[in-house]
Formats: sequence, C-alpha cells, structure tokens
Amino acid sequence: MGRKLLLEHINVPGINTFEVYREKGGYKAVEKAIKTMSTDDVIEEVKKSGLRGRGGAGFPTGMKWSFLAKPEGVPRYLVCNADESEPGTFKDRYLMTHIPHALIEGMIVASYALGANTSYIYVRGEMMPQIRILEKAIAEAKAAGFLGENILGSGYHLELYVQPGGGAYICGEETALLESLEGKRGNPRIKPPFPAIAGLYGCPTVVNNVESIATTVPIINIGGEEYAKIGVGRSTGTKLISASGNINKPGVYEIELGVTVEDFIYSDEYCGGIANGKKLKAVVAGGSSVPILPANLILNTINGEKRLMTYESLSDGGFATGTMLGSGGFVVFDEDQCIVRNTWNFSRFYHHESCGQCSPCREGTGWMEKVLHRLEYGHGKMSDIDLLVDVSKKIEGNTICPLGDAAAWPVASAIRHFRDEFEWHVTHPELAVKQNYGLAHYADPLPAPVEA
Repeated sequence: MGRKLLLEHINVPGINTFEVYREKGGYKAVEKAIKTMSTDDVIEEVKKSGLRGRGGAGFPTGMKWSFLAKPEGVPRYLVCNADESEPGTFKDRYLMTHIPHALIEGMIVASYALGANTSYIYVRGEMMPQIRILEKAIAEAKAAGFLGENILGSGYHLELYVQPGGGAYICGEETALLESLEGKRGNPRIKPPFPAIAGLYGCPTVVNNVESIATTVPIINIGGEEYAKIGVGRSTGTKLISASGNINKPGVYEIELGVTVEDFIYSDEYCGGIANGKKLKAVVAGGSSVPILPANLILNTINGEKRLMTYESLSDGGFATGTMLGSGGFVVFDEDQCIVRNTWNFSRFYHHESCGQCSPCREGTGWMEKVLHRLEYGHGKMSDIDLLVDVSKKIEGNTICPLGDAAAWPVASAIRHFRDEFEWHVTHPELAVKQNYGLAHYADPLPAPVEA
C-alpha cells in the first residue's frame, strides 16, 4: 500500500467535522507554523519539499510563493482555485466534500506564509454542496480560534471567504478567476504583470490549487525534506488521481508519484483493470486537455521502459510519444471506444467554454467541432483530417491563455496516434454511424452535414 498523506483518514466517521479532524491531528500544522516558524521558514519548507502545483501546470509551489511582491502598506492575497472544471477531473471536489478542514488548515498555513490577512476559496458555481460544506468548516475553525483576530495569540489575523464561481471553465485560468472574483466577466488577462505583482484588486496575489494548498499541511507536519523523500526525482510526494472510464474501480486515489502506469491501471489497489475483460486502447492521463496516448505508448516510454506516474515520465518524448500528468484526470478507454467520437466530444466542450477573447480560439475551436461533427456523422472527407491538424497548429501558442492549447492538443494527438480510425470514418461512414449510434440498418438516413 502506498503512503497516504491527504486521504489517510478519509474513511473515519465524522472526519468532515472540526472535532474529529482535530482528534486525528488536524490543525497541528497551523500551531507549528504560527507558534514556532517565521513566514520565510514556512516558504523554505515548501521549497525543500519539491511540491509542484497540483492543478495541472506543475510549477514549483515554494518558488511561486517566493515571487510574491511585498510592497509596504499594500495588502497581499491568497486565492484558492477550486474551480475544478477539467473534464475527467474531480479530486478537488472529493477532498472538499470529505475532508474540508484539510483545505481550511492549508489555507491558514499558506496565508500566514504569504502575509495575507484576507484569503478566498473560489469554488465552481455548480458545486453548491461543497460551498456549504466549506462555509460550515470555516465557521467551525473560527469558533475554535484558528481564524479571525489574533490566531492562537500570535497577533496574526486572517479572514477566509468562499466565493461561488462564474460557472465557466475559463475561470479556472488564474487571471480569469481573479477577474471573476472582482465581479467582472471571466476573461484572462494579458501577462505581464503576473498576479504575484498585480493580482486581485491590483495587489500581490498567489493563486494555488486545492490539492496544492492542502498538501502544505503534511509538509509542515513532517518537514519538507521528509516529504521530498516520497516520489521519484523532481516528482516528489503524493498525488490525487481522478480515475474514470472503462475501469473496474473508478474513483479518487492517492498515489506516491513513481507508481507505474501499468500498476495504476491493473492493480487491485487502484483501478483494478479494464472493465468487462476488455483490452486497453488509450488513456487520457491528465484531464481532457492533455494529449491522448495509445496503450503501447502509455504503458511504455520511448526507451521501452515502463512509464511512471510522474511529471517527467509521462512527458517523455514530448508530444510525439508523451503526454502530461496535468490535473490528474485519468480517463481510460477500452478497445470498443471510438476515438473520433471522444475527440469531437472534447472539441464541443472547448468550443462552448472559449471566452471568445482571442480569434484563433474563438473561431478555431468552432471549426474543429464542426469538422469533427462532419467526420463523426458520416459526411467527412479525407482532406478534413489534415484540415484539423492545420487548424490545431494555428490555435496552439497563439492565445492569451492556455485554453487554445487545451483544445488543440487532444485533436492533434488523436490524429497523430489514431489516424487510421479517422480515415475509417471517411471510408465507412454508414458503419461508423451505426457503430456509435446503433442505427438498425446501414441504409438509415444520416444526419444532415454541417458546413465548416
């Protein structure tokens, strides 16, 4: 069994309450940080841990904290990005639902380290149950003296607020989140300036993911050097993985970084193998925005070695043969799944969620959706396949925020690794439609074509 730091007490009855969480060692990290450590000491421990952002980018958390500007007389803010909107990712929601005080404790520790006296948890607007759970947990922590004025007699004070999100995927991008938090439309900002210099209300701000902030608790408890011993190389510690798709045991798992992908998929400790005795076809390893990989590449690196659940191993070979750990949204496809249909579904999502600020994303995501719809519904042409590749290249790297890249990468990688399946949709349109939509006869009328 791998080591558990965040989900160790997940099955303890009442762990969502302050009393039980406290009995299991909760808020010791706050006591240790505020009573025995300086703010720089806390940041240094997070640096030593090697913790990398768990929201997708994987940027070193301690380094990000150290970039925060500290001008005199200007407030600083910590904002938790709980706008979990990536298709295939649900580990933050799970953590907030079952162990909300882990996030609250992490917010206090991180806010203290950053010198923030007002902090926010920005939660996806559809997650109303989680919003209520967090508000209750905040009230409990405040009643116990861990929030508000003069925390633990230290002179440090912190107010923590939960803010419902705008219900848009784009608000998961940190600058769009800040715009939304300020009451504006959630459009990404042009950078620089970066939030560490001019973030919320123009003040220095750090934006971190739920899991990243919660992980600061075990780091302070056991020490950064001890935390860094877990994992492999620069991929230190544990990681929450949202596992879904054609597996026997979907759910949220905490792994030690360095577990092989093969073990994660097939071991009884985690996914328990492919459902219904089917064969593995492909995996989206880090949420819908990362490149899809076929079975042979996700199970082995370009050197023939087993691929690991780490930032480095999954990206081995670049996008030609690799992918990204991303947000940990691990989606498994068996041999019966249609890659064209899946790719079209992802493209529908990104077209719908584009904020429209950048022309390549606003127009390109729509074109990709239309062309994929045409292929999926039996009206595609061979030239459409190269057209999709061309459009994806024109989107990638040409937008203010990464949503354009997130839309382009799944399409480009699907064609790169499964081009024969796209071509089959062109040469066998009736069969393709029947396979995916259960038409009784090949001769059934196909849906009307969509012009690109």
